[in-house]
Amino acid sequence: MLLFQPIPAKLISPSSLPCQRSRRRRRRARPPSASINVGSGNDDTFTKYSGYLFRNGVSSEAEFLTEYDVSAIAGIYRRKPLLVLRRFTQISATFGRWFAQRYLDSVNERSDEMFKIRAAELRMILLELGPAFVKIAQAVSSRPDVIPPAYLEELSLLQDRIAPFSTEEAFRIIEKELGMPVDMLFSEITPEPIAAASLGQVYQAKLRTNGKVVAVKVQRPGVQAAISLDIYILRYLAGVARRVGKLNTDLQAVLDEWASSLFREMDYRAEARNGKKFKELYGGLKDVLVPEMYIDLTSQRVLIMEWVEGKRLSEVKDLYLVEVGVYCSLSQLLDYGFYHADPHPGNLLRSSDGRLAYLDFGMMGEFKQELRDGFIEACLHLVNRDFDGLAKDFVTLGLLPPTAQKDEVTKALTGVFQNAVNKGVRSISFGDLSGNLGVTMYKFKFRIPSYFSLVIRSLAVLEGIAIGFDPNYKVLSSSYPWIARKVLTDSSPKLRSTLQTLLYKDGMFQIDRLESLLTESLRARTEDTLDRDQAAESDDSRTKAIKQVLSFTLTEKGAFVREILIQEIAKGIDALSVATFESVTLTTASRLPLFIPYASSSTTLGKEDITNLRTLRRLLMILSTLQKPGSEVQQLRVDYSEENKINSVEEVSLVLNEMSSAPDLLPIISVFPELPSESQQQLLQLPVDLASRLLSRAVARTIRRLFN
Repeated sequence: MLLFQPIPAKLISPSSLPCQRSRRRRRRARPPSASINVGSGNDDTFTKYSGYLFRNGVSSEAEFLTEYDVSAIAGIYRRKPLLVLRRFTQISATFGRWFAQRYLDSVNERSDEMFKIRAAELRMILLELGPAFVKIAQAVSSRPDVIPPAYLEELSLLQDRIAPFSTEEAFRIIEKELGMPVDMLFSEITPEPIAAASLGQVYQAKLRTNGKVVAVKVQRPGVQAAISLDIYILRYLAGVARRVGKLNTDLQAVLDEWASSLFREMDYRAEARNGKKFKELYGGLKDVLVPEMYIDLTSQRVLIMEWVEGKRLSEVKDLYLVEVGVYCSLSQLLDYGFYHADPHPGNLLRSSDGRLAYLDFGMMGEFKQELRDGFIEACLHLVNRDFDGLAKDFVTLGLLPPTAQKDEVTKALTGVFQNAVNKGVRSISFGDLSGNLGVTMYKFKFRIPSYFSLVIRSLAVLEGIAIGFDPNYKVLSSSYPWIARKVLTDSSPKLRSTLQTLLYKDGMFQIDRLESLLTESLRARTEDTLDRDQAAESDDSRTKAIKQVLSFTLTEKGAFVREILIQEIAKGIDALSVATFESVTLTTASRLPLFIPYASSSTTLGKEDITNLRTLRRLLMILSTLQKPGSEVQQLRVDYSEENKINSVEEVSLVLNEMSSAPDLLPIISVFPELPSESQQQLLQLPVDLASRLLSRAVARTIRRLFN
């Protein structure tokens, strides 16, 4: 919405303003009226060209709707067919002229020459058509990898540089909404707005009661009536487009979701409540700033909140704060499900004290628990190339109908995502994932749920901002480590089941996947590891991460993963003991004079035992590499690409070799004294649990041999 930043503006007493003095003299003489009238001499572009939409009470009914109601809006404008026709003609003619000019540019081979001019004209067209079209443009103005630079530069001007309406009208709205004269509310206020946007404009003021500096946000007159009419027209066009194009996505439902959010954004009382809730949930996160809301001084069209000074996040090029934003966004989406659905550059800024400040809480979203779990599962299945599981996730998330042919969908998704995933999680971008997905979505009747576009946008905007100054930045690369840690630590039964399924395929433990999850989780820039002056992969940050992983594994919260690890270690040690016993027996017997060697005497270990030995070796290698900077996952995969060719004797030798490097584990062991007492007690219990598992396996193995 709006950007609050230091400017050479001077706070003055409201009573010193000419418009304020004249209003005070005529306040009692002005009769109350529901109709909206705005000045004509200094009208902004939208009012000048489209003011007929709300002037003289033409659409006063729509102006006072308390929430988005399709039937109510339709009922209002069906009674005004000439107004609808005039607006439809204006929209069509305005865009029609622009597209015609673009076509003539291409015919005359002047497209490149006129590119920047047409971009500027498009911005003016959006301003002329008003708030609904400006909001749509803002939704795509943060994607430098999608929008041409010339258009991006022009559309970015829509964030906070829209022409304001008159201050006299703004003060009139403040007094009407709050029921008090401006000079009784504020001891000082700027004579002109500090910033203006599609829905309203902001003044800087000082509260008379406590002297605090605040932002006073005043809604643009007639904005709700104008948006209602445009949504009515766009909804009709969306229905026509779906029928003509035979689209699977319910475009009208998507538009309704966006419109509902937009209507909530126009109710400043709801925005104040949202801001308060957002501050309670995320205001305590490291380097996150959420301004205080003055709910008692807020009405439907006037909002008073704490003043925040800063600069646009996209202008300061602070990648650290982008990481803070990624962490905060993931916390919003996956921890609480209450997320900021409109994080465009005008709503994200670097405060004067270096924190990431969130503004404008009018457009928020709710992400239900089952969808949160489904989103995490989809990320895990994508990264681990489990496209069959990904197809099922798409059904859970509502992207695919339950009747879809899963096998065919899996094959199609493999073709779409394989190349992108093969680059590694750190190289995957939203552009990679959207490659050929459009054709697949059409073929298998994909649909875009109304919530989905807002969720994806909340992350895509951050990637778009970062790409502006780091073309190689990938938000999924920053997100996946956090997701990996989430799935390892979350107590949700559904996520535990997902982890169990992920780690065991056909009963075989998938050590590669555990290795990937652990290694990626150590890259997670969580609140404890976020540090502006500390490199992401420094020894200190990795020590902190290792401490966090150990703390988790040794607590009740990590019991599930701990049980898996103890079980796999017990299997490996059991196989090692059997192999060692047989090796010693074979060596001793070979020294006897009557020993007769035979071809299979080198081992009697089965395939399962060899696999368990291999798993133990990999676990030991993970422990020895956790404290080393940089990712070791790829290196380990290379080292073991030929592991199936290794026999049991060689496997035993390799395991013993890993055990001989026990001193390398001292950096990890050194953090044990720093662990909580609960974790230390659990650590002392580990040998007992491990011995119990080993005894059970030894007894079971003995019984099997007796009866075989």
